[in-house]
Amino acid sequence: MQTRPFPSAPDARSPAGAEIRHLIEGERGNMIHSTVPAGQVNRATVHATVSELWHVLSGQGEIWRRDGREEGTSVLAAGVSIDIPVGTAFQYRCTGPDPLRFLCISMPPWPGDDEASVVDGPWEPTLP
Repeated sequence: MQTRPFPSAPDARSPAGAEIRHLIEGERGNMIHSTVPAGQVNRATVHATVSELWHVLSGQGEIWRRDGREEGTSVLAAGVSIDIPVGTAFQYRCTGPDPLRFLCISMPPWPGDDEASVVDGPWEPTLP
């Protein structure tokens, strides 16, 4: 059994560019807290083996997703939950004046940054 306090500072950056805090690790998945600063547009990526579930805690943003069947953009706001199935290209950005904050559950556990490949998305990233 695990119990962890909320980390006081980010642990790392995701391959897309969000600040992340590692919350909990499990055999079949893990959970992180992500923060995207106001005005930031992250890199578009696709995962090789991991699916994700997100739940937005605060802020405003948009996420673009594309798989083999459909493509679309969804609003990200407090209370919204989305999925990113394995092999889905996605890109997200913070569109409000405050940071976009969300929980992200990865299944299986995140294997490392080589999991994500950068792809072309609809928006120009603001990160190098």
